[in-house]
Amino acid sequence: DIISTVEFNPSGELLATGDKGGRVVVFQREQETKSEPQRRGEYNVYSTFQSHDPEFDYLKSLEIEEKINKIRWLPQQNAAYFLLSTNDKTVKLWKISERDRRPEGYNLKDEDGRIRDPSTITSLRVPVLQNTDLMVEATARRVFSNAHTYHINSISVNSDLQTYISTDDLRVNLWNLEITDQSFNIVDIKPCNMEDLTEVITAAEFHPQQCNTLAYSSSRGSVRLCDMRKQALCDTHCKCEYWEQAHTDTYSNTHTHTPLRHGARCDSHVTICGGGKRWRKKGREGGKSSLCLD
Repeated sequence: DIISTVEFNPSGELLATGDKGGRVVVFQREQETKSEPQRRGEYNVYSTFQSHDPEFDYLKSLEIEEKINKIRWLPQQNAAYFLLSTNDKTVKLWKISERDRRPEGYNLKDEDGRIRDPSTITSLRVPVLQNTDLMVEATARRVFSNAHTYHINSISVNSDLQTYISTDDLRVNLWNLEITDQSFNIVDIKPCNMEDLTEVITAAEFHPQQCNTLAYSSSRGSVRLCDMRKQALCDTHCKCEYWEQAHTDTYSNTHTHTPLRHGARCDSHVTICGGGKRWRKKGREGGKSSLCLD
């Protein structure tokens, strides 16, 4: 399948790719050896798993594709790795861990795994861990769904390691990584009348160090900086910068309930970089620009 997104983990040791079939493939960088120092730059398959499957929204009679739109790694805090992956409607938190041992010597199970009759047990055994071949397991730990009416185009993990944002064409939602059934809407640009819609959100990103600061870009070539300490709903921004006008004609498709974007120069990605001192935007045609946050 065609790859739809790629993302390195913070250390650069792992590279995750998502494709249009809903599959995530994680590659691991080869360790350098004295005999083969050139293999340091090679990446081999570390884990493969199906992140999303096609779904059908019966309420709106709408098919939901399995294509992975974005992947974001969480900073590593223990031996396991965690990443967020999203399709158009659902964000999932995945745990990727290694296992090279398995417990043996259960008292209530025989060697074939069948349950033993307790009346036949005459002595107790202490379970032990036996070495096995290395296995890499991917487990879905959280599923965040039913919070977006429009297609999710970006996700960003906060520096507090407790929250993240998911963004669609008109809204930005704030999630706690431990709570799946509740999110907070912090940006909402949907007008009362959809005919008055003049722009859509193309991406949103947290500040790499300040957990209260985020930036989001729009299809009109603007990037807005928001401070969540100011108010719960960040409809009023604390800084706004405009690049070349995108000349975007935006309208709403009543069948799919999704704003459609047309135009050559729409900002498709925004990043706060340079230690949080600059922001950078990337257009859909590949053009890049950066400005100072001060």
